[in-house]
Amino acid sequence: MKKSFSPKEYIFLSLILLLSSACRETVHWQAAVPEKGEVGAHVLPDTIAPVSAPFDFPDMEKSVFPDFAVSIADYGAVSGEKVTEAINRAIRDVHERGGGMVIVPSGIWLTGRIVLLSDVNLHLSEGAELHFSGVVADYQPAVFTRQEGVEVYSLGALVYADGQENIALTGKGKLVGPARDCEIQKRQMRGNVIENLIDASSPVESRVYDGRKDGGVFLPMFFSPIRCRQVYVEGVTFENTPFWNVVPVYCDGVVIRGITVRSEKIPRGDGIDIESSRNVLIEYCTLSCGDDCFTLKAGRCEDGLRVNRPTENIVIRYCLAQKGHGAITCGSETAGVIRNVYVHDCVFDGTDTGLRFKTRRNRGGGGENLLYERVRMSSCGQPFVWDMLGSRTYVGDLAVRLPAREMTPLTPFYRNIMARDIIVEQCNRLVKAVGIPEVPVSDVTIERIDAYCNQLMTLQDVDGMTFRDMIVYGSDSILALTDARRIRFDRVSFCLPGGKPAVRLDGELSVLPEYIDCRFSDTEISDGR
Repeated sequence: MKKSFSPKEYIFLSLILLLSSACRETVHWQAAVPEKGEVGAHVLPDTIAPVSAPFDFPDMEKSVFPDFAVSIADYGAVSGEKVTEAINRAIRDVHERGGGMVIVPSGIWLTGRIVLLSDVNLHLSEGAELHFSGVVADYQPAVFTRQEGVEVYSLGALVYADGQENIALTGKGKLVGPARDCEIQKRQMRGNVIENLIDASSPVESRVYDGRKDGGVFLPMFFSPIRCRQVYVEGVTFENTPFWNVVPVYCDGVVIRGITVRSEKIPRGDGIDIESSRNVLIEYCTLSCGDDCFTLKAGRCEDGLRVNRPTENIVIRYCLAQKGHGAITCGSETAGVIRNVYVHDCVFDGTDTGLRFKTRRNRGGGGENLLYERVRMSSCGQPFVWDMLGSRTYVGDLAVRLPAREMTPLTPFYRNIMARDIIVEQCNRLVKAVGIPEVPVSDVTIERIDAYCNQLMTLQDVDGMTFRDMIVYGSDSILALTDARRIRFDRVSFCLPGGKPAVRLDGELSVLPEYIDCRFSDTEISDGR
């Protein structure tokens, strides 16, 4: 007779199996995985600790500005009234004087687009709230920007910078986006995907969507510096974004630390999106989003290949993702390639997916050299997800798996990925990997994982995935393989109904998985969590 264990008995059994299994170590890796209270904006330290990454990464420091400061009140700003001109005039004056700080005092300030300039720190004092207009005219003229991986001229961002160096947005204040029923929302360009709205062969200068003559606009991001160097963001809170929140594009040398993003229930309300930028440190941030929390992107389809700028050398550490579609996501804009990413010491609490790797057949590029370690996932729908096909709603017949398509410059890939030292406290399906037949997901290693899952794994078009030194508890034992090969379990302890995974093979290329020094326990875990 199978025995059902209570949660406390399950934890005790975990420790016993760990001690007896082949994956035991002198110092248990579980102790190094952070708890929820040890990460996020509320534990931000004063200094930036050195970064030890598996690739060359520059020393990151706080931005330094001349000892000169002005208040927007000095420029006639009055709390409760529109202060767009006062803020931008203060920024211009400080910039022209050689740099310094522009202070937004405590109070509620109404504004349109703010434009940051070199050597200026826009500082929001505690109690300061910048409330942004929802009127299209407050974000004209159109500015150069990148919309979902495609270059255009449109509203850009609520806080914008182009071609600047040493800029900052800091403080304990709050930035609040416009109402959901504002003019900007009503006049946004609509279509299922942006490549169906913009002709990639057209000159960028002709792609103007400024809202003049009752024309449409693309939704502005909240804070998006483009073509900038030395960008520093610390401490502020973003609420009610019209679109993605913090989006460096074509930037080099970015530090984002201790920020809070609240964009729950906002469609496409991503938290932090790094687009075709390099040398980026993100630490001690807390994000609750209506879409992906931390996202890495590198351009889309033909326009992304034309630009061909990677997102590379990215470190994300000590962060908290709570609520959102994906905690940390690569893609689906992958044209310039996402590479050299190191994520460590993070907690995901209540996200739909944990580590998410997206692209589509026509997106180009891909992702490689990605390392994730010391991560805790709680109430996570699917901890490990690869999705390279997408939906017919957005990409039409390209989402139909077979037949395999001819290789083109737009054929994407995901390879050379490592995830280790991860605790999954509760999830639905542990792994879902959907590659494409012409370029399967490849060279993935997942090791030192403790996981409780309702369902085990679904692997489709995968060529090379190793699971090592794991303890897996599941209420279902099905391992579904569709054209999946080189699947290996090395020193894995399974605690499943029936003991061993029940393999379901489909496709001519599928091969039974290999088991090396594995343990199988015919035990059913109770669902009384």
